[in-house]
Amino acid sequence: MALIVQKYGGSSVATPERLKRVAGRVAENRRQGNDLVVVVSAMGDTTDELLDLARQITNRPSAREMDMLLSTGEQVSIALLAMALHELGQKAVSLTGSQVGILTDDVHRKARIAQISSDRIRAELAAGNIVIVAGFQGMDQNNDITTLGRGGSDTTAVALAGALEADSCEIYTDVDGVYTADPRVVPKARKLEFISYDEIMEMASLGAQVMQLRSVEHGKVHGVEIHVRSSFNRNPGTIIREVKEMNNHRPVIGVAQDLQTAKLSILDVPDQPGIAYQVFSALAKEAVNVDMIIQTAPRNGKADISFTVHEDDRERAQAVVGEVAKKLDASGVICNEGVAKISVVGAGMTSQPGVAATMFGCLAKHGINIDMIGCSEIKISCIIRADQVKEAAQALHTDFGLDA
Repeated sequence: MALIVQKYGGSSVATPERLKRVAGRVAENRRQGNDLVVVVSAMGDTTDELLDLARQITNRPSAREMDMLLSTGEQVSIALLAMALHELGQKAVSLTGSQVGILTDDVHRKARIAQISSDRIRAELAAGNIVIVAGFQGMDQNNDITTLGRGGSDTTAVALAGALEADSCEIYTDVDGVYTADPRVVPKARKLEFISYDEIMEMASLGAQVMQLRSVEHGKVHGVEIHVRSSFNRNPGTIIREVKEMNNHRPVIGVAQDLQTAKLSILDVPDQPGIAYQVFSALAKEAVNVDMIIQTAPRNGKADISFTVHEDDRERAQAVVGEVAKKLDASGVICNEGVAKISVVGAGMTSQPGVAATMFGCLAKHGINIDMIGCSEIKISCIIRADQVKEAAQALHTDFGLDA
């Protein structure tokens, strides 16, 4: 008998009919003799609808109260899925993150899992129950509900698989697996049979929406092999596992784009030690994640500092750097929203030269100007105009030989 952790995303449980279909799939696995822990997201667009409700009340909601509000979406899903399983003659129990024992830090809206107690789940499994767990949520040391950020149900599932030492972790979504690019943007994208933890982490951080970044981090730390597949068919998906098992003959395995990017620039700050620290420590205190950073060459003892943040953090970042700019006597802060990030990713580029040249040459050939450049061992990212990102993604996919 295997212990399997499954996760079903919002699109998989968007309607009562889809919930019943998921229940049928879970029940089938149970009849095969497997123990099952099933993590569920909120139904369809529920989270967005709850966010819209909050905006109708206030433009600056408390992060704690937002977590109280947003966590209700998953509670609806788990209760309904448990009911659907009961209708199929299966024993099932639904549990919230706090009931499971998922302890997080106290950073509301972006909490990190600190530890998981597996006692309640193991007791329910021993009683013959299928355990249905609310994804995306946990509880801090003050017993307050916290949420794990967008895509946090993936993190819940992989973290539970690690804590329970599950035999497998299956992430069910509305696509067949991980592709070389977003098929909606690049029609010639191909499904990957395997991808490494490091590669999928880079793609997740760069805008690919198949897996949440923190979930893959948990998978890598705990050695959880993750199978990403569709809940709408029986096709094999993509296996995420260690890079040493991969064949990295291709320098680039994927192209990712992120339209949820904003660029901020602080103009004419003093060119002296400690200035960058003042800027980015202030952002860190407000839990704003900064991505790409560039500082211009000094002129007359002044320089400009530019950086990118996720669109969700833009207003908060503007407010923070606005205050810092006043203290530094900077000449102003500029925010560019019409930008996007385009990236190429591949563990193979660590040993093969010329990837940057190919990327920059491709963009130049298509008349796409590069505003900022960021690199790591296995990725190269460029900030470009948002209205050129589709053309850039398709061109890079072709030039790196990734087309189906």
